Amino acid sequence: MHKFSRRDFLQTTAAAAGAAVAGHTILLEPERAWTAPSPAPSDRVRFGIIGVGMQGSPLLTNAIKLEGVECAAACDVYDGRHTLAREIAGPNVPTTRRYQELLENREIDCVIVAVPDHWHKRIVVDAVSAGKDVYCEKPMSHSLSDGNEMVAAAQKSNRIVQVGSQRTSSAILGKARELYSQGAIGDLLQVELSLGRNDPTGAWEYPPPPDLSPANLDWETWLGPAPRKPFDPYTFARWRCWKEYGTGVAGDLMVHLVSGVQFITGINQAPDNAFAYGGIVRWKDGRNMPDLHTVLFEYGRMPVYVRLTLGTETPEMTRIMGSKGLLEITDRTLTYTPQPGVDLEPSYYSQGFPHQMREEYIRQWHEEHKSQPGHERLAEVTTYRGPSYNDLQPHLWNFFEAVRTRKPVLQDAVFGHHAAAACHLANQAYFRSIGEKS
Repeated sequence: MHKFSRRDFLQTTAAAAGAAVAGHTILLEPERAWTAPSPAPSDRVRFGIIGVGMQGSPLLTNAIKLEGVECAAACDVYDGRHTLAREIAGPNVPTTRRYQELLENREIDCVIVAVPDHWHKRIVVDAVSAGKDVYCEKPMSHSLSDGNEMVAAAQKSNRIVQVGSQRTSSAILGKARELYSQGAIGDLLQVELSLGRNDPTGAWEYPPPPDLSPANLDWETWLGPAPRKPFDPYTFARWRCWKEYGTGVAGDLMVHLVSGVQFITGINQAPDNAFAYGGIVRWKDGRNMPDLHTVLFEYGRMPVYVRLTLGTETPEMTRIMGSKGLLEITDRTLTYTPQPGVDLEPSYYSQGFPHQMREEYIRQWHEEHKSQPGHERLAEVTTYRGPSYNDLQPHLWNFFEAVRTRKPVLQDAVFGHHAAAACHLANQAYFRSIGEKS
């Protein structure tokens, strides 16, 4: 007796169903607004940078390449980064350990804040209260309460705050936002997010500067609001590993993914609920933040599934699924797969009909679903390729243009607070799952 499988049935009926599958690729050009003619000297933006480390140094490098933008001063509590700032921005750039000096400088229009998470609230609140606009690295806050205070300060001062999750300024996510707003995937049903690393640097086991010591680092200021502890170069370099200073894989990695979803879909709110599981399963180096973190969020009735790991390298993926298809986003591609949501061939349930009944059902189905010539159904998969969605220079340009024109930014304090809130809820859910207080 021949076994007639579901696959066999679909293969024998699809030929007459009037459906075809096609695909093509479109190259996306990055926005080139930052190559426009230089603004008049009176419109130049002078910024200060607070924190010139692993993230601050590329921010500084890219910012000074933009037309009409000038670095006026740099701040870091480690003197070696004063040297680095002058190497990047010029030997005459003033440097200091005290960020307050930048806020007191009336010639500085705005500041870039690229310091550990536990310092974000104080510096951002001080900066907007001093009349400075702020570009703050992600995640915006170190806790939900910190985020609430930052939003209140930004709104009270009427200053611009842009959070530094760069993909919201990329051509790839811009196209995804356009397709979504046009109804390409129909009703939004669920979202899947994933990212995996598998190397010491990806797990934040960074090498401390060889000369680091209490003589060239203001350790007490670096600790700031965190509990006191003796000088430790590894804590300084690897602060993301500990909840006292950082926000773990959620604040380092998940926040990018969540920010992208907020940008594409227009969902600008914190999750209603978070359920999490994880642990320290690979990098048992004394850290207290998980290196494996899986989360299920609820945004109203919509689930968002997140998988983060520092134990296995996997492609970064955002998958936004709807009733008419899905959007899949990787580092340099956006793939749109339409799905009509209707039967394209007779139901394979008819395998359970007697032969004559099945033949009559199939004949009648094709008669009722006959395609008119030239109107055959086409399921066209489209892939858009472009520069990486971590577009730092466009994101900086958008910030400086907002400073210059006073036009609002998309990734403002409220947006940044909601993206960070997802990370904080994920961490709280994790610590509750293992019986610890976050």
